[in-house]
Amino acid sequence: MAMQAPANAPLVCHGHSRPINHLEYSTVTEDGLFLISSSKDGQPMIRNGETGDWIGTFEGHKGCVWGATLNTPATHAATASADFSARLWNAITGDELYKFDHKHIVKSVCFSKDCQRLLTGGSEKLLRIYDLGNIDAEPYVMKGSPSQIRTAQFTADDTLIVSSCADDKGIRVWDVRTNAVVTTLETATPVTSIEITENGRYITTADGKNVTFFDANTFTPVKKWTLPYEIESASVCVAQSKFVAGGNDMWVHLHSMETGEEVDVGKGHHGPVHSVRFAPDGKSYASGSEDGTIRLWKTNPGEGK
Repeated sequence: MAMQAPANAPLVCHGHSRPINHLEYSTVTEDGLFLISSSKDGQPMIRNGETGDWIGTFEGHKGCVWGATLNTPATHAATASADFSARLWNAITGDELYKFDHKHIVKSVCFSKDCQRLLTGGSEKLLRIYDLGNIDAEPYVMKGSPSQIRTAQFTADDTLIVSSCADDKGIRVWDVRTNAVVTTLETATPVTSIEITENGRYITTADGKNVTFFDANTFTPVKKWTLPYEIESASVCVAQSKFVAGGNDMWVHLHSMETGEEVDVGKGHHGPVHSVRFAPDGKSYASGSEDGTIRLWKTNPGEGK
């Protein structure tokens, strides 16, 4: 009789009262691994990245929080909100340290690798870079996005920025030093998710039914997979040779990087999956959904029992 494959039963993390917009893991720090979540409930939360246990909530936003991130040592957090602000937080105490006022909705925040700068983008169609060592100074502004910025991240040791727009195809690559777009990576539809992995070596994007894996040094596609379902978010783990994707069908799909074949599917969410991310060690991955829950899944559910 054939052995039945072990079911991939996730850890289910409750706490948010409205849909999850974005998930992001910290690096592995001296204090462990952390997972930060942003939600339409306006209450970004930080959790233990391995167990999913709630650690704290960053309180103060007056509207939906679209993005949340941690700096490299996970000592500080930053959030992007529909209340026309980005905020800087002490990730250990939960205290708000600074409010960066904008003139429209902020959708994306990202710390520089050296933790000295904060990048924001949103409905103003502008990228702003704040100097955290001179926090009251005017930000460095980069103009030229054709529509509202959905996501933006530093890459190439903070000399470049990759960004996507809500209503326009492609990934724009900006040179911070020259304040100009140096190239655009082609995609079939607007990009809903960008992930920088392997210490800046690769860029993973999701658009429509496509997951594309770019070389971040040459900006050429290494692999592209077209899937039979609409994708909102994707994440790659090179060590496991797998990628995970989620979207409107409410399932969390795990695929082989070699063949694109689906090797596992996580069921249980009761709404579209808006964000998926691999943990740094690749042994698990997280999903966040319209249903307000976060689920932590094992990459190889038969191992480590």
